[in-house]
Amino acid sequence: MNVAAALLEAPLIQSIDDDQALVSAAMGGRPDAFGTLVERYDRAVYHLAYRTLRDQEEARDVAQEAFFKAYRSLRTFRPGSKFSTWIFAIAYHACCDRLARRKRYSNDELPERADPGAGPEQQAIAGDEARRLRAAIEALPEKYRTVITLYHLQGRQYDEIAEVLGIPMGTVKTHLFRAKEQLRRLLAQGAAGVEQ
Repeated sequence: MNVAAALLEAPLIQSIDDDQALVSAAMGGRPDAFGTLVERYDRAVYHLAYRTLRDQEEARDVAQEAFFKAYRSLRTFRPGSKFSTWIFAIAYHACCDRLARRKRYSNDELPERADPGAGPEQQAIAGDEARRLRAAIEALPEKYRTVITLYHLQGRQYDEIAEVLGIPMGTVKTHLFRAKEQLRRLLAQGAAGVEQ
């Protein structure tokens, strides 16, 4: 490719806002198009993985693994689907695989992991209320943590969550309701403990 053709092609990716067009461009041999998708969704995929696994290093690995799998599987992406839903499903299944491996290799209760330090999320959220809420979310069972993360923290709709998790929409609503109830109880217990 000559320099003029490269210069003409370069602005194209900057003007593409639609995920579908980026997927098509990536399938057509434009790795920079897929790079744009990675930049667009990397933080959200990492956040989902971190909330599910509760480990920064594993979350980074899962995010990287998810994008790698997505790139290798671009031909299986269904036209008309949302790329975000697809990449979240890939990441969620990778998290489930890691959780299953943890259980397989350890019959004992997993030790509580030490806080590896303040990352971007921890730096952005300050104050006692936010820490209490994060602690309460961390205390939820994995299926409720995941639904809360996808719905409230990432703004996903019920149908997207159902597709990502591979469960019926009614189950998503039930998990969300139960997660909120458990959060209320946990936060009330924390407030009662502080008042005493």
